[in-house]
Amino acid sequence: MTMILCWAGMVIMSSLYVTLPLIPLFSDVFGVSSTQAATAGSIFSLGFAIGCLIYGPLSEKYGRKSVIFIGLIALTCISLLIGLVRDFSWIIVLRGFQGAAAATFSPVALAYAVEMFPAQKRVTAIGFITTGFMVAGIVGQVMSGIVSQYYGWNAIFYFLAVVYSITAILVLKFLPKADFQNPNSSILDPIRNIGKLFARKNLILAYLVALVLLMSFVSMSTVLGTYLSSSTFGLSKQEILYVRSAGVLGMLLSPFAGMLAERFGTMKILRGGLLLAVLGLASLGLISNLTLLVIMSVIFIAGIALVGPALISLVGQFGGQSRGIAVSVYTFILFAGTSLGPIIAIQCMRTDNFSLTFILLALVLGIGFLASCLIRNDAAKEVGS
Repeated sequence: MTMILCWAGMVIMSSLYVTLPLIPLFSDVFGVSSTQAATAGSIFSLGFAIGCLIYGPLSEKYGRKSVIFIGLIALTCISLLIGLVRDFSWIIVLRGFQGAAAATFSPVALAYAVEMFPAQKRVTAIGFITTGFMVAGIVGQVMSGIVSQYYGWNAIFYFLAVVYSITAILVLKFLPKADFQNPNSSILDPIRNIGKLFARKNLILAYLVALVLLMSFVSMSTVLGTYLSSSTFGLSKQEILYVRSAGVLGMLLSPFAGMLAERFGTMKILRGGLLLAVLGLASLGLISNLTLLVIMSVIFIAGIALVGPALISLVGQFGGQSRGIAVSVYTFILFAGTSLGPIIAIQCMRTDNFSLTFILLALVLGIGFLASCLIRNDAAKEVGS
């Protein structure tokens, strides 16, 4: 169960990142600006974010496994269609639908893990699922870069269609059906309760961290490729892929975030991971040595990997009895941030100064660190109220 959920999380979330290396290619092939080309990633995140608010309550009514399986079938069909179209406006439209289909997994899989795994294995299972989400940020870019380099941009979406169809079969055959299902539950009731969540200060601060978390990761990924191909390093596309691949080393910390939180405390892991990521991100533009740059990028990604599971745990705690919709709103905000990532990165790069660009992105992530410092440790008192 854990391996299937981790695999599904990785391949589904890879869709978010596959267009990041394709921005220059889309710009050349379709004759659009870099900002317009970046919307192929932003519109996916927007569709994903909106879907996250819907599929959690929907899965309570119709079953978690059913929603995940139908989402994979939809992803298979939409990915195939994206590869077939030749008009950029259609790519934008279909990427929005692809994001909405991908949202059937993240909030639903987290709820499924909470219901299906015993308490002593739950944190580890969620850690592995989160690792799948995080590794997708590297795998999606590297896979897209390799496939598009040799077979064209269309091929990456054909490849994804095949992967999603195989994953759908794995889910159907090997993922047990959860006992929890309430056919009489209302889909709209949890959504109506969203306003109550924002009466909790700790939850608002956690959501602010979520907003800038993947926003900074996507922004960094967008800028890094341009920086590595600039005159400072002059790397080829193949060499840039190697640098991106090194980021997987940082992701390996994610499954251990639960154990580290038990030993040092969730708040310390959250703040420590954010501080690590801010320092790593700020230093990237100041480095002209490739080996040192790779090390700092791994440190940045390691910080992000530590923050993810810790933040999910805190949001669940702060949500209290509204835990389900609190996690859904968290996922919505998290990926709303990613929709802004490529656009923010391109706007920052207009300074023509990579040092300044990375420092500006670090300042954005620093807002999340400051928010984490304002979260009260007596969270249980707030939840109880």
